[in-house]
Amino acid sequence: MKVSVVQSEPKLLDKQHNLQLHSDLINSLETDLLVLPELCTSGYVFESETQLLSIAEEAGTGESFAFFTALAERKNCSIVFGFPELESTSNARPRIFNSSALINPDGSWKVYRKTHLFNREKLFFSPGDTGFFVCEAKNKVKIGMMVCFDWQFPESARSLALQGAQLICHPSNLVLPWCQQAMKTRSLENRVFSITANRTGTEGEDQNRLTFTGASQILGTRGELLASLSITEPGVATVEINPELAENKEVTPLNNAFADRRPELYVL
Repeated sequence: MKVSVVQSEPKLLDKQHNLQLHSDLINSLETDLLVLPELCTSGYVFESETQLLSIAEEAGTGESFAFFTALAERKNCSIVFGFPELESTSNARPRIFNSSALINPDGSWKVYRKTHLFNREKLFFSPGDTGFFVCEAKNKVKIGMMVCFDWQFPESARSLALQGAQLICHPSNLVLPWCQQAMKTRSLENRVFSITANRTGTEGEDQNRLTFTGASQILGTRGELLASLSITEPGVATVEINPELAENKEVTPLNNAFADRRPELYVL
């Protein structure tokens, strides 16, 4: 199957621009699964909860969902994208999650809420409560979702791999310099494919100004680099993979990455 990573530079609080931006990037793309960056519909460096509330939307019913649902159907592919999720609740103070969504060509969807919030995200977002889970994308490929800083915690990718994930979809807004290299280890130690979709550019003012690291990538089950993008420029990369390779956890004829685990001796 063909899988693609999309690297972009969203504008803060400009949903219409961001949706059109991603539509243009993938307009001529032929693929089965594509992964877009974290919070690609909204931008990232919020100055207040009021700003975030102005662009957050409910899962399944929001404008971004309608847009990507139509796009997934038209292009006959699964799409993973990051968005600020407004929880549907009657509480006076609504919760907002840093979420990623999988939308399939048949209109089915799943939402993952970011488990490990990074830095100032803790000022505005609620910690994710979905936990890590595996679901099916097009061609019944088993995917798991992580968002950005989840990479720092090996338990994130391991939890997905132990549940049978063949491919980890990893929407990101990376500013630290270590993730791309660390994800090679995450793919290697779990024997899974991974797609890290990062963004480019700078955003925010003064002490809150951030520069994003780009270098989005697709990795194989041995941590090998199958495709990578520029540090500074938007773009798209597509590769052909065999998801069934992720079923093979053999390291040597006498070693298996999962069968050799000894969880009774681990401290977690």
